[in-house]
Amino acid sequence: MSKPVKLLDSYDLSNQVIILTGATDGIGKEMARILSKNNPKRLILPARNKEKGDKLMEYIKSSNGNTNNVEVWEMDLADLQSVKNFANKFITEVGELHMIVNNAGIETKRQIIKTKDNLELQFQVNHLSQFLLIILLLDTMKKSVSAELPGKIALTSSRANFFGEIDFDNLNLEKGAYWNPLKGYGNTKLMNVIVAQELGRRLQNDHITTYSIHPGIILTNLSHMNTGLSISTFIINSLIRMSGISAEQGASNVLYPVLSPENKDTGKYYDEGIEQEPNKVANDPEIAKKLWDVSEQILRDHGMI
Repeated sequence: MSKPVKLLDSYDLSNQVIILTGATDGIGKEMARILSKNNPKRLILPARNKEKGDKLMEYIKSSNGNTNNVEVWEMDLADLQSVKNFANKFITEVGELHMIVNNAGIETKRQIIKTKDNLELQFQVNHLSQFLLIILLLDTMKKSVSAELPGKIALTSSRANFFGEIDFDNLNLEKGAYWNPLKGYGNTKLMNVIVAQELGRRLQNDHITTYSIHPGIILTNLSHMNTGLSISTFIINSLIRMSGISAEQGASNVLYPVLSPENKDTGKYYDEGIEQEPNKVANDPEIAKKLWDVSEQILRDHGMI
């Protein structure tokens, strides 16, 4: 990309209700600041950690001086029932929705970590719980949007989608520990791209546009990397130091395609705000449909839908 994308100086969000996940750290924190600055009707920020949620509100207030339209609600993506509880509360207490930015994500190291739902942590947090949140709130969004006020669903993905694969016999990484710490993460980031494309196909007549977006290599991500002495860790950390961008720029890279007034095709993948081709696996509609169906079945098995 020749130059970084920039957000509009101002964007009228006064008639839009927005949910932004993953807002307590990194680019999510900057996205919360940017969105709140543009006066949304309501900005709901799910947070697992109340202390971080309180600090986020303090940060927004110190940056913009206005948190009257911003609310932090409890939700833990590592707990499917917590996601369902959030969605039910939202439908009951808010009842309208125009934008979801599913920015939350996690990258584990070499070991497999299971959630209380007995699902692999990255698979649940990066894909399944966010998928659950979307499908539980789809009807609310459909009723809220129109041609004049279209809906937006964005998923923060990663260039790691190119390392991902979709193995329907091992979605939950049940076949033993994976040796490459990027593998499980890459798989879920590919799922983000696939879900955005499949949503685009399913919602093309509902005035809702979908996006998957790589924000760029963020300098703050250093804190999430392995701190060991492996060659791969050294190379990854060195690349971040050389090419990493600020959290503020990463936030702009995610929000630019979503907030831009230009007409965008639905389901597209963006790399640092610019439309690009993702992993070719994401372009297979049969894989997309199967991932959707399998994900729904897992949620049914857990009593979530």
